[in-house]
Amino acid sequence: MISSIIFSLVFIAASSFFIINARKIRRNILLGKDIDLTDNKSERLKTMILVAFGQKKMFNRPIPAILHLFLYVAFVITQIELIEIIFDGVTGHHRAFRPALGGFYTFIVSFIEILSVLAFIGTIAFLSRRNLLKLPRLSMAELNGWAKTDANFILIMEITLICFIFMMNGADEVLYSRGVSHAENLGDGSLSFSISKYLGPMLYGGMPTEGLHVIERIGWWGHLFMVLAFLCYLPFSKHLHILLAFPNTFYSNLKQKGQFKNLFEVTDVVKPNFAPSYQPVLDPNATIKFGVKDVTDLTWKNLLDAYSCTECGRCTSVCPQNLTGKALSPRKIMMDTRDRLVEVGKNIDANNGTFVDDGKSLLGNYVTNEEVWACNTCNACVQECPVNIDPLAIIVGMRQQLVLEQSSAPNELNGMFSNLENNGAPWQFSPSDRANWIHEN
Repeated sequence: MISSIIFSLVFIAASSFFIINARKIRRNILLGKDIDLTDNKSERLKTMILVAFGQKKMFNRPIPAILHLFLYVAFVITQIELIEIIFDGVTGHHRAFRPALGGFYTFIVSFIEILSVLAFIGTIAFLSRRNLLKLPRLSMAELNGWAKTDANFILIMEITLICFIFMMNGADEVLYSRGVSHAENLGDGSLSFSISKYLGPMLYGGMPTEGLHVIERIGWWGHLFMVLAFLCYLPFSKHLHILLAFPNTFYSNLKQKGQFKNLFEVTDVVKPNFAPSYQPVLDPNATIKFGVKDVTDLTWKNLLDAYSCTECGRCTSVCPQNLTGKALSPRKIMMDTRDRLVEVGKNIDANNGTFVDDGKSLLGNYVTNEEVWACNTCNACVQECPVNIDPLAIIVGMRQQLVLEQSSAPNELNGMFSNLENNGAPWQFSPSDRANWIHEN
């Protein structure tokens, strides 16, 4: 009875903590401008199934894709076992589903154990890739500090969770064979789980029954606490993409790559010159902002992109500007956007729901002009992202801010702008002179 009460209190506390922070993330995302992405629902659903659920774009790089698949499938399937643990924790039972499911129960847990071993292999591989092999895209400057710690911490949590699973199952395997398991009315014999039926006797076969009960309980509670700790930690980690990858891919930009959208603020002013019947929407006396200076100038989809970023660095690894030594890193753009959004959210929390100007902005304090102008808008980063994030949309928005509000553009572009204004073309000669070359000998 006491165990059930403790379990329920811990579970409710962890779930409440997660919900509170999830609501803050939702609020932060909705600070962005509204954008309608409700069209083509069937195409959006297909994209989500293929890209988020099916991991389609991950397999552009087979080895990390397979390793990631081990962790992904193990995470999904293990939730079945978690359902039983929650039920057992609330009711005070142990392996409550086994009598009803019989051999199918053994199959499910055995399958979970096999996946757990594969996940263990994948986790060790990912730790090695980051800390021993030091792959270039996993060792860049923007990952120094918290980003690197976050990635390693989650991987270590995964290993710890797997160890607890096999402590629980292995000790229970031996207890069950002795007829003294916590599980009631299951008879004598063996649980016959695929891994634990070998691992349990090997590790715990010589232990006294009292010690086995302690090991099994440590494994059970440890498994639970690691899951709940992960749940509480998730809103502060890049691993939030586990949840957000699905809505993020559903709301993907389905338009052709490279298609730019005109600024409504400009269109609203210019359109009456070409369509006299058009009625401007914006107040001509109001201050109009052009482009993106801070996160509130972005759309909610841009902000959802930032929270969905896995920090895998695939975008940066294919960026031609980064590869040639330029300052631009699309991954850093997304990380900076998320960091600034979190900062704005904390500002709102600290000021009773109202943002108080802190003198900072995304453009300038987080992202430099050099980074913005380094981009050649090739869309390689957009194409490569495994969860369909669009760093280019944020970069273009900041360029619009620099040009339209700050009049800050490279000299090469300023010359082109002048030619466009004066000559109607990017060249330094008038339209009447454009065909003069045909008269040259």
